[in-house]
Amino acid sequence: QVQLQESGPGLVKPSQTLSLTCTISGASITTNYYYWTWIRQPPGKGLEWMGAINYSGETYYTPSLKSRSSISRDTSKNQFTLQLSYVTPEDTAVYYCASGNTMRPFDYWGQGTQVTVSS
Repeated sequence: QVQLQESGPGLVKPSQTLSLTCTISGASITTNYYYWTWIRQPPGKGLEWMGAINYSGETYYTPSLKSRSSISRDTSKNQFTLQLSYVTPEDTAVYYCASGNTMRPFDYWGQGTQVTVSS
């Protein structure tokens, strides 16, 4: 059973860079055909797929966030990280990491972490 746990600051100031880490247990981040994804949900809105990194380290981003987003991984720690630069209050959301294989890419979810952007 794959388990995911998000970690990072709950409060970030505008124009700063948000950095979140997802720690994986129960599977390796290099497991064939697995995708490791970041999803967020702003208050009162639906889920937004932000981007992903796959088992071989390739990254994918939603176009609207691509210029501000970076997803990386640390295979030695079995973690992957989201960095979102130049944040604004519109980036306030619950951030989730999720994973699964090619056929079922969102089988596993972390519990989510609230991030508030405010001065």
